[in-house]
Amino acid sequence: MRALFLLLVLANVVFLAWSRYVAPPEAAADPAPFGRQIEPQKLKVIAPADLPPLAARPAPVVLKCIEWGSFTLADAALAQAALEPLQLGGRLAQRRTEESAGWWVFIAPQGSRPAAQKKAAELKALAVDDYFVVQDEGPYRWALSLGVFRSEEAAQARLTALRAQGVRSAQVGPRETTISKVWLQVKAVDAGLYARLKEMARGMDGTELRDCTQ
Repeated sequence: MRALFLLLVLANVVFLAWSRYVAPPEAAADPAPFGRQIEPQKLKVIAPADLPPLAARPAPVVLKCIEWGSFTLADAALAQAALEPLQLGGRLAQRRTEESAGWWVFIAPQGSRPAAQKKAAELKALAVDDYFVVQDEGPYRWALSLGVFRSEEAAQARLTALRAQGVRSAQVGPRETTISKVWLQVKAVDAGLYARLKEMARGMDGTELRDCTQ
């Protein structure tokens, strides 16, 4: 038994000597970690509050659908032509609506078809093409309609534009009727495009920009 104990002690001594002086160093071990540091005296611990701010991330581009209107069929064609330089392609669409108009711009009834046609020729000579002759029976037969509008303000704006073209006999009055209107819808509108659309809307009285309803 004593001999076995002495053999175990001798084996431990031999293993310790071999591991320290003979065995190769482990791959992950560094026998002199502090000696390998580059200027360790310059290392400094920085508090989170002292860290420089991260660069601000750019704001995400918000794209939305905007509609411009409302237009009569004739005015919608003009507005669509004004949008052509923007090359909107499939991003441009139309939405048709039936709207209740409470005001109109008109020239009083002329008394007969020939008189109404003569007045229409005078309008054409002034480059006014958006009109129609009222032929229905009633107090306004043979009047010339120059536009119907949802609000008096829009009707007055149309009258002002007609006066600038030389039309002197037109007037604004109440007129309850339902008319077909067109809204031009533009999809994927960013801030730059919205600014262009807003500038165009300012140039066409009685129109507005709003978020698409469909």
